[in-house]
Amino acid sequence: MSDIDESVRAELTRLRESIDNIDAAVVHMLAERFKCTQQVGVLKAQHQLPPADPAREARQITRLRQLAENAKLDPAFAEKLLNFIIAEVIRHHETIADETIADEATADETEAGTDMEEKD
Repeated sequence: MSDIDESVRAELTRLRESIDNIDAAVVHMLAERFKCTQQVGVLKAQHQLPPADPAREARQITRLRQLAENAKLDPAFAEKLLNFIIAEVIRHHETIADETIADEATADETEAGTDMEEKD
């Protein structure tokens, strides 16, 4: 890269710094999104709701494809990205549901043990 014109190098550096800033913002936005979806997962687990909601997912895909088109982003890419995120969210929701079931079983066992001790 030593034979690149200095003005080109400066512009490349400027653009790459912008890309780095955008990447950081994307990561922070995804972190915020996952904080919200974790709360959804807890709520679903507490009320024995399924981890996946195919109707909502379909609405979100349609919505995101439209947003992508309006933003001049490839809608197929946006859909692939959302499908990846949705799959991760569902995996988290399944884990939360499994942990909730395990916690409830442990609480039931503890309660049963306490009841037995009271009878003795």
